[in-house]
Amino acid sequence: MVGARPIEPTAGEDHAPRQVWYTSYGSNMCLTRLARYIEGGRLSGTDTVYPGCRDRRLPRRSVPVDLGGALHFATTSPVWGGGRAFYDPEHRGRVHARAHLVSASQFADIAAQEMYREPGEDLDLSGVLASGVVRLGPGRYETLVCAGQLDGWPVLTFTAPWGVGEVAPVAPAPAYLRALASGLLETGAWDAGTVATYLASSHGAAPRWSEQTVRDLIT
Repeated sequence: MVGARPIEPTAGEDHAPRQVWYTSYGSNMCLTRLARYIEGGRLSGTDTVYPGCRDRRLPRRSVPVDLGGALHFATTSPVWGGGRAFYDPEHRGRVHARAHLVSASQFADIAAQEMYREPGEDLDLSGVLASGVVRLGPGRYETLVCAGQLDGWPVLTFTAPWGVGEVAPVAPAPAYLRALASGLLETGAWDAGTVATYLASSHGAAPRWSEQTVRDLIT
């Protein structure tokens, strides 16, 4: 079993990197799910069609990482029907995630689709690389976060401007939770028991999900 890669503090003055580690803590940890955002097309089992990225190459590499902070579920996804995953970098804890090495334009296009915007415009990353957090808008997934760097490239993700306890928790739907578990298991860094414990203990999962019901779902 491989271990999660340690994230290093940000260093250097490159505020316009060619590549970034798009770091997912939600359903995009699963490569087949992420492929819809990159290649475009319909997500299996749903009516949702994604336009895709300008650069349709799949990630050059994908590695498991741990982010400082907390995973929590809130709002309601029109795709999955339950709570969405959000990342609170200010809360105590550890978030299991998967970092995908993609081009800067791919990160911009993935972020745009998560923000319900049309892809096609690059993001100015200088602000988030300098300060660690930048809000592009008030909605969910409109806050950029830089967690550090790996192999010289920035580790970037996006989340909502609100943290744990600032919005009503909403339990995730079975299909969504299964997608998160699949992505975590694909990394080879965590076994089914660890994944079940982690997801069941995340804010918003209980009382709908216990460690045993998550284990039953994914095994």
